Amino acid sequence: MRLDLWLWAARFYRTRSLARQAIEHGKVEVDGQRAKPSRTLRGGEALKVERAAELFEVSVLGLSDTRGPASVAQTLYSESDASRERRAEARARRAAERAGYQPPEGRPDKRARRLIRALGDIDAT
Repeated sequence: MRLDLWLWAARFYRTRSLARQAIEHGKVEVDGQRAKPSRTLRGGEALKVERAAELFEVSVLGLSDTRGPASVAQTLYSESDASRERRAEARARRAAERAGYQPPEGRPDKRARRLIRALGDIDAT
C-alpha cells in the first residue's frame, strides 16, 4: 500500500495531495529514512510524521486504502507514550507563550500612532 494513501486513510492529512507534499518536503520518515509518496508501506514499520509543529511517532498496525471514521483510522496505528508526552509538553509550552499576549482590540488611534512613531524614533538614534 502506498505511503501517501495510508497517511490520508489514517487521517494524518486532510487530502492525499497534502500527504504527498508532506512526504516530498521531508515531514515523514519511515524507519528513520526519508521516503517517497509511492513507497510501499508494511505493517510493523515505524513512522515519524510532522504535522503542524507536532511530531507523531507511530507504528503501523493495519493497512487501509479507504478513509473511514476517526475511530477506525486510529486502529491503523499506535502512538508511543513518549511521543504523546512530548506533544502534550509542546502544546502546553505554546499555550504558556501565548498566555501573556493580549492582541489589540482595534486599530491604534491618532495618539497611539504618535506614541508608536516616537518609540520607533528612539530606536533609530
